[in-house]
Amino acid sequence: MILQAINWNPEPILFDLGAVAIRWYSLSWVAAFLLGIYIEKKIYKKDGMDEEIVDSLFMYVALATILGARLGEVFFYSWGDFKDKPWQILFPVQFSPFKIIGFAGLASHGAAIGVILAIFLFKKYKLPQKSYLWIIDRVVIAVPLGGAFIRLGNLMNSEIVGKYTNTDYGFVFQKLGESAPRYPTQIYEAIGYVFVFVVLIWMYWKTNMKQREGVLFGWFMILLWMVRFVVEFWKEKQDGENFANYLNMGQILSIPMILIGVYFVLRKPVNKALK
Repeated sequence: MILQAINWNPEPILFDLGAVAIRWYSLSWVAAFLLGIYIEKKIYKKDGMDEEIVDSLFMYVALATILGARLGEVFFYSWGDFKDKPWQILFPVQFSPFKIIGFAGLASHGAAIGVILAIFLFKKYKLPQKSYLWIIDRVVIAVPLGGAFIRLGNLMNSEIVGKYTNTDYGFVFQKLGESAPRYPTQIYEAIGYVFVFVVLIWMYWKTNMKQREGVLFGWFMILLWMVRFVVEFWKEKQDGENFANYLNMGQILSIPMILIGVYFVLRKPVNKALK
């Protein structure tokens, strides 16, 4: 039986208050952070730590995620769109008429870099008694689930779409003025991220891998960026010409992330954790 295409035409704005619009995409970020706080508090409680420290951790990670994701989008993918209006990089407003347009572009590779740097600051000023790797091992457990919510937000925006399926199967993104089905890569990626979360929470809760600092972080880097690398084959390219007519920017940026993960999984245990 041939699967019929789904005509996809959701309204991305939940409420329009004039100068400010509440979008499903924004709510997906809120849901990602709130769920992340809940999971991290459960983890810190299991480790016998004060759950309240997670609130400070959230502030560091939230700001770093948004700032890193925004700068990553601008400099990895969209500099041409911002070079004539650089204020919109960090202040997403238009002046005539005045309207807050929001951060329409956010890159996960930039978010990853931002979070890694933010945890250095969090460790230094808020949790100096724990090693950097101890902290990041626990932070990355919740990240894939948040990533799944973000991809569902992309689906509501009809953005980061897949290539045409050339069959009756797929999503027809009517907001883009299209009539041919595409691969719903937002859903593929969200499912992959949920799988990564399940694997990491199992490793933390049911194995002793957390005793070797850096291993959970390593598996996170391998699994999450492998999902991203594979799904990119079905995505419409966003960054101009493919590298060597085969890999796109998302895949190129994922390769060093995966290699970093391999290093942390395979490295020999050390007596002194990274301080």
